[in-house]
Amino acid sequence: MASITLKNLAHSYHPDPKGPQDFALKSIDHVWEDGGAYALLGPSGCGKTTLLNIISGLLVPSRGQILFNDKDVTRLAPEQRDIAQVFQFPVIYDTMTVRENLAFPLVNRGLAKNEIATRVHKMLDILELQGKADRKARNLTADDKQKISLGRGLVRYDVNAILFDEPLTVIDPHLKWQLRSKLRELHTQFGHTMIYVTHDQTEALTFANKVVVMYEGEVVQIGTPEELFEKPAHTFVGYFIGSPGMNILPTVIEGNRARLGQHETMLTQSYPALTGKVELGIRPEYIRVVERGQGLPVQIREVEDIGRFRIVRATLQGDDSGAIINSLVPEDQSLPADADLLFNAEKVGVYLNNHIVSAQGS
Repeated sequence: MASITLKNLAHSYHPDPKGPQDFALKSIDHVWEDGGAYALLGPSGCGKTTLLNIISGLLVPSRGQILFNDKDVTRLAPEQRDIAQVFQFPVIYDTMTVRENLAFPLVNRGLAKNEIATRVHKMLDILELQGKADRKARNLTADDKQKISLGRGLVRYDVNAILFDEPLTVIDPHLKWQLRSKLRELHTQFGHTMIYVTHDQTEALTFANKVVVMYEGEVVQIGTPEELFEKPAHTFVGYFIGSPGMNILPTVIEGNRARLGQHETMLTQSYPALTGKVELGIRPEYIRVVERGQGLPVQIREVEDIGRFRIVRATLQGDDSGAIINSLVPEDQSLPADADLLFNAEKVGVYLNNHIVSAQGS
């Protein structure tokens, strides 16, 4: 196991990059602690697989260094880094049995036969493949093949890190939560450093202790699931985390007041004068729908029932832009004919050019 240090790391697929726009991965400095469970989360093309491949050694970065503990591995091949990697699609030997596939990485490392048998037996139990242990892999479903691929990465106890590149993409949806739970159990049991790439926020938030959110080649926030939800440092984090995501509204800030079109809402703190793209962010969970005269006057455009809650979609009165503000309300709450939206001022964030702004004196 190892801590992983990224020092001024950046990567471009252009032979002669001229500026930030030419980099698939912009400059990153960070230390991932030994034994941590991390997720790289972001949309397709944001740079998360590029970063994973640099950590694994499949790519050499254009700039910077990677250290495993204190060892510089920047230019070492994958087999010299002592890592295990599980890919999006199964990488197994179809002509081998399930048991032989799981044993293969241990046989290569010269482990004793009784040790191999013990580890493989345990992994078969964990993956619920005991009944298929002696079947050829080519005769199995895509779900079972990916289970084997996961098992081949997890059966080794001596690795510096285990890297997962969207490993549950081909898994049937009802099995995904089971395998995520298994991965968490194994992390707790063995304490491997695990890095899990996904575009699915549910996978990231349920697997990881810390989530690394990426956007357009940049790490925009690293935090616990609670921190990403409660204190998004970037508007993309607010929008991407949550369902529905955070409301992002153009605003003008004047001290402790935020002007939204023709209306104002109070803030709990004062802010300095801001120039640039200024926005207010608030999650739907922290907006109440109330009787007229208590908040910001709106017109309700749509109400969507999602079970225990309803999503109320509304527009501010007098706002010609048609910008929708979402609010989550309990299923049994009645909605007034003339409605206002009341913001929880303690949950409002102010953003300048997409990044969170600190209040005066903070």
